[in-house]
Amino acid sequence: MMDIRPVLFVNGFLLLVLAAAMGFPAVVDLRADDGDWKVFAVSAMATGFVALALVFGARPKGRPSLTPRQAFMLPVIAWLLTATFAALPFAFSTLRLSPTDALFEAMSGLTTTGATVIIGLDKAPKGILLWRALLNWLGGEGIIIMAVVILPLLRIGGMQVFRMESSDKTDKIKPRITQVATAITLIYAAFTALTAVAFWAAGMGRFDAVCHAMAAVSTGGFSTSDANLAHWNTAVQWVAIFAMLVGGSSFTLWIGPWKNWRPKVLDDAQTHWYLMFLGAFAGVLALWQWAVNDMSPGVALRHAAFSVTSVVTTTGFVSTNYSAWGGFAHVVFFVLLFIGGCTGSPAGGVKIFRWELLFAMAGIHLKRLLHPHGIFVIHYNQRPIGQAVLDSVLGFVVMYFFTFAAFALALTMVGVDLVTALSGSASALGNVGPGVGSTIGPMGSYRGLPEAAKWILSFEMMLGRLELFTVAVLFSRSYWRE
Repeated sequence: MMDIRPVLFVNGFLLLVLAAAMGFPAVVDLRADDGDWKVFAVSAMATGFVALALVFGARPKGRPSLTPRQAFMLPVIAWLLTATFAALPFAFSTLRLSPTDALFEAMSGLTTTGATVIIGLDKAPKGILLWRALLNWLGGEGIIIMAVVILPLLRIGGMQVFRMESSDKTDKIKPRITQVATAITLIYAAFTALTAVAFWAAGMGRFDAVCHAMAAVSTGGFSTSDANLAHWNTAVQWVAIFAMLVGGSSFTLWIGPWKNWRPKVLDDAQTHWYLMFLGAFAGVLALWQWAVNDMSPGVALRHAAFSVTSVVTTTGFVSTNYSAWGGFAHVVFFVLLFIGGCTGSPAGGVKIFRWELLFAMAGIHLKRLLHPHGIFVIHYNQRPIGQAVLDSVLGFVVMYFFTFAAFALALTMVGVDLVTALSGSASALGNVGPGVGSTIGPMGSYRGLPEAAKWILSFEMMLGRLELFTVAVLFSRSYWRE
């Protein structure tokens, strides 16, 4: 039987971090003379008690280490446990969310999806607003660490390309995983602080600036207003665009060696594709708004750039109701739900890296039609890509779209209309947040969905966040065999 003590031991430390984080909204509510500070205090004590029980009760002998089977289980248990305890303040605060809504909100925050069931954010307690932002921020960092440390070891979806223990020692970002994690945390915190200052300078209040900075850099998308970023001025929206751009980029390359004060991320092929996707779609939609919907060029460019960046980076911020842009825009935004940000970022979706390899494989097949006996090799950053990586990417993409279709079908079975089911499934799996249509569109809410639909979407958010196979492998018979 598999020893799960190392898994529980690590999860104990994660719950300790969550318990400590609950102290911040407790202090905010206490200073605002809001009674919800007691809810956060009690939730922190309960979470801390369970965390300490796991740390001391499941401590393995010797230095903790994870086998591949334990590594598959670790992130799944982590997201389930943290989401469950993170839901406590939502359930017992003055919002009085139902258990379903509380877990949905917590899972949405930790997976940086940004889908919400809360209405009346402008008048909500500051502690709850800060807690939502903290969940985005903590979940975003956890996702980056998982993408750098765990997924490459498990060879999920071609992620072995980004394994730190590469045989090419000259390209190692840092010699030890702990140093990588520390460096990522520092750069992540630095970008968050810079974004908060920029939001404040652009006209936001200090509290809103901090909350939106955490939501932007983590690509989480939780806002402090029902109107989202449409509540603030043009300068704030431009700051958000650049913050989301950074959030969707590869953090592992920001900490890599700089040459002539130029970060390595700017020379990465994935970054070039990332900017190309954003520029192309933003340009097309801006032109559409100007030519068809009579929007002025400046406003069209701003809203198109904001909306495309928000959806591609899976942040989910909103500057305007793009559901009113017409059928063409609806199709474009539905397609964008599947793109995703860069590998090594907190963004969800299929990811730019995989799309780059898929297009390269399509090009190779076309060449083989003309030159059946030719030998063609796919390169990434001037390096040849092995067949095992290509097979992993193909397997992941097939699994991704199969999962999307299956969950869309499940949503229709519990009473959700077709448009909401399709866009809701795509949004949850890609951790985007808003979908398409009037119900869960940019100015909509998930609150009115049936409870069964919320449970389905919550599970799908976790599936998408953990790159599908991490969860799917636990349901295989061979995983549980000795």
